[in-house]
Amino acid sequence: MNTENVVRTFVEYFEERGHRRITGSTLMPPPGDDSVLFTTSGMHPLTPYLEGRPHPLGRRLVNVQRCLRTTDLEEVGDPTHLTVFEMLGSWSLGDYEGPQSLRWGYDLLTDGFGIDPRMIYATVFGGDDRVGPDTSSLEVWGEAGVPVELTVEDNWWDNGPTGPCGPDSEIFLWTGDTPPQSTPTQDERWVEVWNHVTMRFRRLDDGSLVPLPQRNVDTGMGLERLVSLLQGTSSVFESDVFGLWRLLVPGLWDVDETSQRILSDHLRSAVVVIGDGVLPGNTGRGYVLRRLMRRLLTVLWREDPTRTLGDLPDQLIRHTLDHFRQDMGPMAVREILLEEERRFRRLLERGRQILTRPRFQGPLDEEDLHYLHDTHGLPRDLVRSLRPE
Repeated sequence: MNTENVVRTFVEYFEERGHRRITGSTLMPPPGDDSVLFTTSGMHPLTPYLEGRPHPLGRRLVNVQRCLRTTDLEEVGDPTHLTVFEMLGSWSLGDYEGPQSLRWGYDLLTDGFGIDPRMIYATVFGGDDRVGPDTSSLEVWGEAGVPVELTVEDNWWDNGPTGPCGPDSEIFLWTGDTPPQSTPTQDERWVEVWNHVTMRFRRLDDGSLVPLPQRNVDTGMGLERLVSLLQGTSSVFESDVFGLWRLLVPGLWDVDETSQRILSDHLRSAVVVIGDGVLPGNTGRGYVLRRLMRRLLTVLWREDPTRTLGDLPDQLIRHTLDHFRQDMGPMAVREILLEEERRFRRLLERGRQILTRPRFQGPLDEEDLHYLHDTHGLPRDLVRSLRPE
């Protein structure tokens, strides 16, 4: 299955079961939502409806939502993490409950996507001093013959210190070369693919839980990760999602595999963020974009400071904008990328002058590196390369 087929299969499966497809929003949270800078999950735009407001399309919904997460930034380059990704989501707004969602999820994975049931493991909320164990999910997995691991913190979902929350059941797929073994918390070859949250509570400012006016189900499945698993690739970067990047980037810059992944992810993410109307800046969303670009430029220039984003083909920019259904033209995106590159080069030139000061003539310690980063914006990865020969 290619990415388009995966999306179609997912959406049509839930449409056949009474769900209405809603249009995924941009990376910008809904107006009035100041809890995050960017949409980090499919449920963000639906928060008012999860809290009881009637949705105009009904109580069963399905969509594909683009998301951005900086919490996983340091892990980008491994086989599964991305900065910008798409989330396949399904919702019950006070209609059916968790067991029905899990049964449908298992059926879609095994019959719809053809996954061997023996390659599936589930985790379930084991209960704590406030909320009891999720026995209904345990019963569903027992009926299906799926092994289960009980956890507490790993199977409680929330999206911040306050707001909707509840127990979840996560579905993992085996990616090892051997028959499945151990459990998801004990073996990283079990890869999480789908999270089903029974959203029953709202956490208040004091940490207490109160029941929501309706019991909801919120599910989320990373599209790129699912595609990679279905295509049997060793990482999301080997799937068809990154096919064009994998074809063109190695010919642009001679870098190792991890650096190639970081460059592809960060450039793709920067294009999407710019395409949603964000410009680099020193605060808020602009700072997230600036930080992302400086990370990718640091990787790009680590071995050869003459490299430039001017080498990036318009084809890659256009491909990304088209995939995420964005209207901005490739040339406008390119100019923003190049202006930020020029700005960063000027910063590094100033950095070379700063590093000639007497304070920095000896070996640099952690205090020096923190000062150079926090005061002058100089990344530690490039500081040593900026020092005079």
